[in-house]
Amino acid sequence: MFVTAYLAFVVLAGLCVTLEITARRLNSSQATQTAVANPAFRRFQKLFLKAYLLALWADWLQGPYLYKLYRHYNFLESQIAILYVCGLASCVLFAPVASWLPQFLGRRQTCLLFCLAYSVCCITKLSQKYFMLILGRVLGGLSTSLLTTVFEAWYVHGHVDVHDFPKEWIPVTFGKVADWNHGLAVGAGLLANLFAEWLGLGPVAPFLLAIPSLAVCAWFVLSEWGQEDRQEGASGDKNGSLLNPLNAPKLQMSTWVRVWRSCLDGLRCLLSDRRVMLLGGVQALFESVLYIFVFLWTPVLDPHGPPLGIVFSCLMAASMAGSTLFRLATSAPYRLQPGHLLCLAVLLAFFSFFMLTFSTMPDQPRPRESLLAFLLLELACGLYFPAVSFLQGRVVPMERRAAVLAWFRLPLHLLACLGLLALHGEVSGSGAGEAGSGTRHMFAGCAGTMLAALLAIVSLFTLGRNDADLRLEGTKLEGEI
Repeated sequence: MFVTAYLAFVVLAGLCVTLEITARRLNSSQATQTAVANPAFRRFQKLFLKAYLLALWADWLQGPYLYKLYRHYNFLESQIAILYVCGLASCVLFAPVASWLPQFLGRRQTCLLFCLAYSVCCITKLSQKYFMLILGRVLGGLSTSLLTTVFEAWYVHGHVDVHDFPKEWIPVTFGKVADWNHGLAVGAGLLANLFAEWLGLGPVAPFLLAIPSLAVCAWFVLSEWGQEDRQEGASGDKNGSLLNPLNAPKLQMSTWVRVWRSCLDGLRCLLSDRRVMLLGGVQALFESVLYIFVFLWTPVLDPHGPPLGIVFSCLMAASMAGSTLFRLATSAPYRLQPGHLLCLAVLLAFFSFFMLTFSTMPDQPRPRESLLAFLLLELACGLYFPAVSFLQGRVVPMERRAAVLAWFRLPLHLLACLGLLALHGEVSGSGAGEAGSGTRHMFAGCAGTMLAALLAIVSLFTLGRNDADLRLEGTKLEGEI
């Protein structure tokens, strides 16, 4: 498995480079060219990317060796499952907090809170006490909720309200974030493997490496983003009430009212449009299964001795290949529909889990087949996320998108928690010889969940067969000549 992991990485890295070069030749939109030519936009974009990419880098560094760290501390698989459940539960609990906290503290201060909370989360990994590790997972859930909301909120606010750039330029920045994000994930796996295994510093090393990145991120936010806040203050005292203690209770009450109304509007949108409900069902089913995969890939492969950091980089490279394939498939020469690619992604994921039900048999494990199945699953993820993002942008109104996506995430995290709790019960109630069967049963359940997601996709596109919102612009509807 050691040699297999390195060979897989070389092949996938070559594939990603080839696909990326091809995609860049085909995709060069007018909005991208105009935005890149604007020096003020480029300065603001660079200001945002320096801090946000450091935050993403720190997040990815913690991915390859989390499960390995808990096993290094001699915790049972059932105990580790509870730690993962605590992290998912905290994501559910802190999701509303992450939406109103920037309005109460300010966006820049909330970004600083993220850096502090995630740093403390990394420090808790030095402790072998179960309670401290639970506390770290709770802080990790808070940090993840803030990472996925507050940085983007700061950028969009500065882009539209402070600098008055065209809204069409916003995807230019987040497209660049997506490109960098995959590369950061691959690089994080390589660096984590270097420190944890090659230098022999153990699985806690990547978590300690994340702390300097968070510190530098906080320094950029504190020193450079403050200039943007001063520009905002010069154009109008929108956050001035934060500095007035007499207005704090009134501000807090109005913030809660806005959040409550936003949640109700999101729920009404979800219940009134069947397309939105079906798309939310697809997201909940598909992404909840991914949390199960995140928990299980390490115990499936680690007993066979692969370098986990290299395996993590392989998985991220496969996801990068899938994302680049999506860009190629939807470009001018091919114009494949995102809905069809979403269906393909779910089919690939189903096939992956179907393979895993046979490659993880306790008496005859086949780690190479399991690694191949995991790579196919990550390839499916690379196709899935841009496809579902496209459809969300078409069927969910912009002004209600944050609230609707928050409702999407609620069943997503609950399903993932239930799956991990079921695995915890099966593992804790079985003997050593039966522990592997729980993993196999879980993969079989994941395959069934993917079939349910596939049925939801079929229902969605049966409902919107002639719906232009579900198709790329410039393509013909059914029945048109």
